[in-house]
Amino acid sequence: MLLQRSMLKPLILAVALVIAGCKSEPNREKPAEGKTTEQSSKEKKIIYIDATANFGRFTHKDSVDYYVRKVHDIGITDLVVDVKPITGEVLYPSKIAPVMTTWEKDDREKDSSWDMLERFIEKGHELGIQVHVSTNIFSGGHNYFDRGLIYAEPDKKHWQTTSYLPEGLTPISAQKNKFSTMLNPALPEVQDYELSVLKELVSMYPELDGIVLDRVRYDGITADFSDASRKLFEDYIGEQVADFPADIYAYDAQGRRTPGTWYKKWLEWRSGVIHDFMYKAHDALKAINPGLIFGDYTGSWYPTYYEVGVNWASKDYDPSEDYEWATPAYKNTGYAEVLDMFLTGNYFYEVYRKEVEQIDTTKVNRSEAGQSKSKAYWYTVEGSADLVNKVVMDKAPVYAGVYVEQYKDNEEQFVAALKMCRKKSKGVMIFDIVHIIDKNWWKALEKGLNEDLKAE
Repeated sequence: MLLQRSMLKPLILAVALVIAGCKSEPNREKPAEGKTTEQSSKEKKIIYIDATANFGRFTHKDSVDYYVRKVHDIGITDLVVDVKPITGEVLYPSKIAPVMTTWEKDDREKDSSWDMLERFIEKGHELGIQVHVSTNIFSGGHNYFDRGLIYAEPDKKHWQTTSYLPEGLTPISAQKNKFSTMLNPALPEVQDYELSVLKELVSMYPELDGIVLDRVRYDGITADFSDASRKLFEDYIGEQVADFPADIYAYDAQGRRTPGTWYKKWLEWRSGVIHDFMYKAHDALKAINPGLIFGDYTGSWYPTYYEVGVNWASKDYDPSEDYEWATPAYKNTGYAEVLDMFLTGNYFYEVYRKEVEQIDTTKVNRSEAGQSKSKAYWYTVEGSADLVNKVVMDKAPVYAGVYVEQYKDNEEQFVAALKMCRKKSKGVMIFDIVHIIDKNWWKALEKGLNEDLKAE
């Protein structure tokens, strides 16, 4: 019960810290724990509630109550409440992470006399809705507003990623074309901090059904080229890199990257960094709450996702058989086996594979990390879902997701995307509730969530 949380917190946190302190380094062959048939088989219909886009709306208790009831009534089974946006601030009373009490576009200050997340859990559970939290892991600021962990805490400024660009090594806070001030995932102190935030969060809310990790990745192929990363990579390969960063890759006169001697091994190492963190997080959080649904969100474009250092495939899938960028050992960095829930961004306007030929690559907007402009089949909702299923190999329950804003004013295309996600995965994830509210697409959402799929 929610009323018992204040009594449970100290005991749970103390036990968790003792158990976590005894954990060994992650085993890359270790299977996931804690999955249940119920978690894996039920068709989930999941809606995200973004922290900053909805900040003003959900600082009101009655808004929480109203929208939880509204999404329940049209068939939503699960909420994912974003409580740690890209700034590194949090929307709950943490003693570790900075607490967000205001947001740039909203003049309303958050009322700290009540707990928004607690309210979502309470109201969701009253209606039989499972409530998960989403946390952005390796992001520590918002570059557009010079705001967040990296900007507010000088002792953490060196945590930000260093990019290797044609013009040289550049801190990400100086790249104002990027909104996320991404961190260096390889730094042990960064990992320790993020794990401490996660453990505190799960300890504070024992009624929480699940957690979805987001941005557990590098900023992109240009990250991270700090001296710390160089040393860690040299430890990994057992020798020094003679010409860093050129031995990873170099730029030609046109600014194009040319792979160097250690390029593929570098990709393997980065993916291993993310893999190991996922297992550490899994073990730490399951030690606190064994029944917690451990989830992850990533993009669905696997053939280019190596650029952000992430291999969300099964260890049984060998990408080196399909892609030239992968070493034979790259497969060992797959982490699908550790997930109880895998949310994928199948963020494309084109729903069916056959629509790929009509894509105008000169106009298509693909700004997500790791995306490229091509007419590959996996740049459709159907094609990307097929590819996800191929590489995950049923090792984790997959829930394909749509980005509502991509469909502009085409409700029927949105409905078709929802139904395709449901057809190709264990359910559907909708990002984000703010777009449904702004467009007033409640009827379209209800239709896509509930129409029979047999005729599809």
